[in-house]
Amino acid sequence: MKVMIVDDQFVSRKFFEMYIDDSDRYEVSCVVESAAFADAYVLADKIDLVIMDILMNDGSNGLDAAARIKKNCPQIKIIGVTSMPEYSWLDKARSIGIDSFWYKEDPELSFLDVMDRTMAGESVYPAGTPQVMLGMVGSGELTERELEILRIITTGASNSAIAETLGIAESTVKNHIHNILEKTGFSSRTELAIEARTSGIVVNF
Repeated sequence: MKVMIVDDQFVSRKFFEMYIDDSDRYEVSCVVESAAFADAYVLADKIDLVIMDILMNDGSNGLDAAARIKKNCPQIKIIGVTSMPEYSWLDKARSIGIDSFWYKEDPELSFLDVMDRTMAGESVYPAGTPQVMLGMVGSGELTERELEILRIITTGASNSAIAETLGIAESTVKNHIHNILEKTGFSSRTELAIEARTSGIVVNF
């Protein structure tokens, strides 16, 4: 079965190539470093499986690329892969139709096993997003609304802009931000935004 690897990290690409080379069931058809034109590559060759990294340094992302591939070639299997603990990506991947999802640091699930199960028609997803610390709390201790607000804070938006985006009162935004700062222990929203971006809890494409 022919596999296309889409990943902008050299080490990750070599990792996937090693797994595939060790198997007699798969062969690497092509390796690309950007998701921007991944859908064009699958049309140029008969690809059975795409290993799709989600976040690329050039600004492209695997979710958009996977959506284009599934629209044009729904028979192609796709495994989304990432090392980022962005809380929304699992749901987005499912809604797009990405067949399976794997975290690169997952010690419990063999990637080759994920490939085999995916090609056999199974959808393999982790139970949840990896938990990381944000200040004094784990990411799982923040509510979905708090995470939504945290995502917008990282863009530098004002409270009024956040309120307009989410369709809630500005006073509600202020209360949520106060609660997030209390939970995490950060002294300012700037410090909070920097740490949230660094941790990968929220990622803006």
